[in-house]
Amino acid sequence: MPDALLFTVVGYVQMALLLLIPLELYLASRGLINATYDPRDTLANIAVSIGSIVCWGTMSFLLLGVVTAAYQHRLMSIPFTGLTFAIVFVLEDLRYYLWHRISHRVRWFWASHVVHHSSQHFNLSTNLRQSWTSQFSGLILMGVPLAYLGFHPAMVGLAFSLNLVYQFWIHTESVTRLPAWFEWWFNTPSHHRVHHASNPRYLDANYAGVFMIWDRLFGSFVAEHAAEPARYGLVRDLSTFNPLRIAFHEYVAIARDLGRPGLRTGQRLGYLFAPPGWTHAGERHTTRELRELDAAQRGHRGDARPDALPSGAP
Repeated sequence: MPDALLFTVVGYVQMALLLLIPLELYLASRGLINATYDPRDTLANIAVSIGSIVCWGTMSFLLLGVVTAAYQHRLMSIPFTGLTFAIVFVLEDLRYYLWHRISHRVRWFWASHVVHHSSQHFNLSTNLRQSWTSQFSGLILMGVPLAYLGFHPAMVGLAFSLNLVYQFWIHTESVTRLPAWFEWWFNTPSHHRVHHASNPRYLDANYAGVFMIWDRLFGSFVAEHAAEPARYGLVRDLSTFNPLRIAFHEYVAIARDLGRPGLRTGQRLGYLFAPPGWTHAGERHTTRELRELDAAQRGHRGDARPDALPSGAP
């Protein structure tokens, strides 16, 4: 089991990283770096973050209880060493990738995760815009396998915390490209700009937390294109900075769809578990359909494929 001091250090690192937000804002205001801040958006990020912290703090026993129960029935006991922690860190990153991909492809889970994607800006304060309902979505069960295998919940929690610490700095436009080898192996601001973009060609891509190998292996990697800057936000953007609406707007939309008259059981289930954008009548589009429409329009116009920024190789 990791020493409690390690969690204390991680906590201090997380607090220190928050100081990078006013630093980025100041440097951008002086024209020294590329970063766009809207005071209303930033305040909304802070308000949503406070709500997220409260919800996580009061309901974290759900995740802890599920993972602890799995560990009590573990297949083996894996000691905490440098090697075993490296292994669990990689496995936790794979779990994060799968969780993240499901959160984009299933509407019920997207209703929780959409909060993080709802800002039309992309800066370090975007990190603060986190879900209030992730403990209730059901995806906390994805924390079970590692504990059941024999990794102590504290090891898994430390790996998860470090994963989130890593992801803080990639929410920025001030970093363009890093060395080619780093871009190939690791998640970077360039890759994460693609992930947060609402451009059709960028939708549902680059789910990685730390290691881009998962996206490359599972076919979800998309490179950033110099000729097509990312447009941040949702396919249908929110026109509000109200934290309550930001946190719950997709649940309201689901309830509205479920209330449509004359739906069959399968159609109601579709409004819960089909990809976001699915409707039984086809009046909206899923992200896959939007990408296909965009590709067809480009082909019809004869548009040249924009050159990708060099992604490098190992």
